[in-house]
Amino acid sequence: MSPLLGLLPELQDSCTSLGLMLSVVLLMGLARVVARQQLHRPVAHAFVLEFLATFQLCCCTHELQLLSEQHPAHPTWTLTLVYFFSLVHGLTLVGTSSNPCGVMMQMMLGGMSPETGAVRLLAQLVSALCSRYCTSALWSLGLTQYHVSERSFACKNPIQVDLLKAVITEAVCSFLFHSALLHFQEVRTKLRIHLLAALITFLVYAGGSLTGAVFNPALALSLHFMCFDEAFPQFFIVYWLAPSLGILLMILMFSFFLPWLHNNHTINKKE
Repeated sequence: MSPLLGLLPELQDSCTSLGLMLSVVLLMGLARVVARQQLHRPVAHAFVLEFLATFQLCCCTHELQLLSEQHPAHPTWTLTLVYFFSLVHGLTLVGTSSNPCGVMMQMMLGGMSPETGAVRLLAQLVSALCSRYCTSALWSLGLTQYHVSERSFACKNPIQVDLLKAVITEAVCSFLFHSALLHFQEVRTKLRIHLLAALITFLVYAGGSLTGAVFNPALALSLHFMCFDEAFPQFFIVYWLAPSLGILLMILMFSFFLPWLHNNHTINKKE
């Protein structure tokens, strides 16, 4: 008898979910290798790589969310998985953002042309929807007792606070994450990936019970598509406008306010 069959059913299901996530990572990795070899047009190259990166992030997060719901009494296990897969994404998705806010930040700072930004945003949104339906098709196979295709088409509202607190939560998470992303660029790659994974884990721990701490419009669309359909204004404000507001505040602070404050302080010292 296989050792896996001797495990508890819950542990078998967890192992199956982990195997699926790692399989998605491997398949997307192979697809990226093929894309880099076969696609030579910059626009097509950017679209496909961003599509594959967002697909990987969304599919893995669907499965992580499912695992967290099945093991609510063991939050440490879920946070450990969040940290581990944040490391995996950080190592494998180099050169892509998988987040419309990241694209917006690069465009606003002049690091990306509007045309390239539009292509990447389109790829992310299309991939977010594709990942949702592919996850549903995969769950319909019933590989674990928790894989039910109808579940992915139900709205399970993750917002557990009033609208203002939800907006603040998502805006602050976006502000902190993208601030770190911007200022950790000079840090050695291996250390930077660990620091960002630790920050993501902390943000999920701090804001997960309030809004889910998504701070990624494309990921939010994939996870909560039916909720957008049922309560579009609320979800648009919390998961699209709030993270964008966090990006805007971050750029205003680090590109305008802090330099202005520093210049004023320097002038006052000279006087």
